[in-house]
Amino acid sequence: MKTFLLALLALVSTAVAADKIKVLIVDGQNNHDWRTITPLLKTIIEESGIFTVQVDTAPGKGVENWQPKFSDYAVVVSNYNGELWSPSTQEAFEKFVSGGGGFVSVHAADNAFPEWKAYNEMIGVGGWGGRSEKSGPYLRWRQNTWTPDPTPGRGGSHGSQHEFLLQNRAPEHPIMAGLPAAFLHRRDELYDRLRGPAKNVAVLASAMSPKEKGGSGEEEPLLMAIPFGQGRVFHSALGHGVEAVKCVAFAVTLQRGIEWAATGKVTMKVPAEFPDDKASKARP
Repeated sequence: MKTFLLALLALVSTAVAADKIKVLIVDGQNNHDWRTITPLLKTIIEESGIFTVQVDTAPGKGVENWQPKFSDYAVVVSNYNGELWSPSTQEAFEKFVSGGGGFVSVHAADNAFPEWKAYNEMIGVGGWGGRSEKSGPYLRWRQNTWTPDPTPGRGGSHGSQHEFLLQNRAPEHPIMAGLPAAFLHRRDELYDRLRGPAKNVAVLASAMSPKEKGGSGEEEPLLMAIPFGQGRVFHSALGHGVEAVKCVAFAVTLQRGIEWAATGKVTMKVPAEFPDDKASKARP
């Protein structure tokens, strides 16, 4: 009887795991502290209860023979900013996303691969890596709509880290539905002057980048949704360090963004502890 019960428990556990959305985090190179941040991302994602997570860490240098099996997963989360992937890995990734797979770009992942055309279409806008007006326009909030701005200038910068107010720009989108009209995010880098192809980008949330903090003086897109072929991309420019990643707003939008990228819908409820425009909230 004991053996039978153990076997039954194993079968149930396997069935439960099979029902969960499979997520792959890729890391291994980054100008940020990926060794600290990736475990936090993994915990946040798994705490939702609807995902299983694996991590594939690229070599410290020389990625020509590194090729994760993207097709084994529903969604890929990138905490990677480093060497350009091999042509075969690029091809596999493009095929994965365009064929209906989900992709989530976290913070400095939007600094990666300025020379990779398809990747820049996936993320919509990015920064650094020599990006300029040749990379595409800025997205600027003008007359209550997001407008491409081809003004010459750098691609990517930020002022000093600080807490800032995010504006919910797409309350009808599954990721943002039920979230407050505005909510505070804990101390983070507020990326500004991101630019790129900016094709079919739905800006989900933005924040003012204040000049007194060294910013652009513009409302900057920070959470975005982008279609790529049959696939879906969630781009979060948030999450520089531990304090930012432990923000409830970061965690909840990440979880919801991953579910949407994987399935096209969001089933998770907005938690009662989600912040408002009066105070940010830290996870335990």
